[in-house]
Amino acid sequence: MGTINVSTGKKKRKKVKRFQIKKMTETTPNHTLTVEGWAALDPSGKITPFTFKRRENGVEDVTIKILYCGMCHTDIHYIKNEWGNTIYPLVPGHEITGVITEVGSSVRDLKVGDKVGVGCLAASCLTCDFCKDSEENYCEKMQLTYNGTFWDGSITYGGYSKLLVANKRFVVRVPEGLPLDAAAPLLCAGITVFSPMKKYNMLRAGKKLGVVGLGGLGHVAVKFGKALGLHVTVISTSRSKEEEATNRLGADHFLLSSDPSQMKSGARTLDYILDTVSASHSLGPILDLLKVRGTLVLLGAPDDPMELPSLPLLFGNRQVCGSLFGGMSETQEMMDLCGKHNITCDIELIKPDYINQALERLAMNDVRYRFVIDIAGQSMT
Repeated sequence: MGTINVSTGKKKRKKVKRFQIKKMTETTPNHTLTVEGWAALDPSGKITPFTFKRRENGVEDVTIKILYCGMCHTDIHYIKNEWGNTIYPLVPGHEITGVITEVGSSVRDLKVGDKVGVGCLAASCLTCDFCKDSEENYCEKMQLTYNGTFWDGSITYGGYSKLLVANKRFVVRVPEGLPLDAAAPLLCAGITVFSPMKKYNMLRAGKKLGVVGLGGLGHVAVKFGKALGLHVTVISTSRSKEEEATNRLGADHFLLSSDPSQMKSGARTLDYILDTVSASHSLGPILDLLKVRGTLVLLGAPDDPMELPSLPLLFGNRQVCGSLFGGMSETQEMMDLCGKHNITCDIELIKPDYINQALERLAMNDVRYRFVIDIAGQSMT
C-alpha cells in the first residue's frame, strides 16, 4: 500500500485511518487454500514436495489449475540463492499454463474453462505511469510470480505447484491451437525476446537480426525473426549448433564466435543483435558485427560484469541496451502473434519427479531448449 499524505487536521486523519482499515479488510489475502507443490527449502539446490497455502479466489482473481510449467535458468539462481535475495521456502516457476476453474465476481473477460497463462508478474501498483501504459514490468512496486512479497507481507509462490490464484490483470489467454506445454515457456522466454524486438523496431521484413546464443531464448528469437521476414544470423561458441540453427530452425547464416575470420567476415552486416547469453563475455567482437547506428540488446544476466569496449561504440555510433520481460498488454500481443504464426518453444516434457535431474542438466545447458514440467501428469511423490 502506498503512503498517503494528509494534512495535520484531526478530522482528516481519522478519515484516512478508516479508509486504510477498510482497504486492508477488503484486500488482505485469506490464505485458506491448501496447495501441493515442489519447493527449495535451502540453498542446496534440491527441490522437494511441499504443501502450502494460497489465498481464496477474490473478486478480481481467477483460480487456475496448473497443467504445465516451464523451467527457466532464473529458477536455478533463486533456488541456490545466487543473487542473495531468495526467500525460503521457494516455489519456483514463472512459465505457467493451465485452465481456469473459478473466476471472481468482477472478472468479465475470462471464464471457467479458458486456457490461460501466467508469466513473471504477480502484482504492481496499478497507478504509476508505467502501469497506466501497461509496462507493469518496470513499476517500482512490481512483484514477481515467485520470490516476491505482496504489500501485506505474504510471499508469492510460483508454478511448480498444482494451483494458482492470480489477479486478472496478470493473466493472458492462450490462443486456440497452441499446445499448452510448448506454449508455457513463451510466458518468459517468448516475451523476453519479443519485447525488445518490438520496442527497438526490429519487426521489419528484410532487416538483419543477429542472435547470440541458441538456447531457451535464442531459439525463440530465431523463430520470431523468420516468421516476420527478417534475415537471421545465429552467433554461437559451439560449431555443433550450426546445423540446428540453419537446417532445422531456418536461420539464414551462422557465425562461430570463437573463429576470428568468421567474425571479421560478418563485420557491419547486422541491424540488430539480441544477446541471450547468461555467462560473462566480451561485447567488443559482437559490437563489430553491427552496422553503423546498430543496436545491441542484452537479455542475459551474467553474475560477473561484461567487458564493454568504447571504440566499437564510438566509431559505429552504436547503442547497447538492456531489456526485461514485457508488460501484460505486450505479453498478450506476443501470445496472439504466436497463435497466428504457430510459434511455440522446443521442449522436453518431464514429470515432477525428474525436476532435480532437470535442474542439473539445465545448469549445464543440456536441454533443447526448455524443460517443461507436466504438473498434472503425476501425483506427489
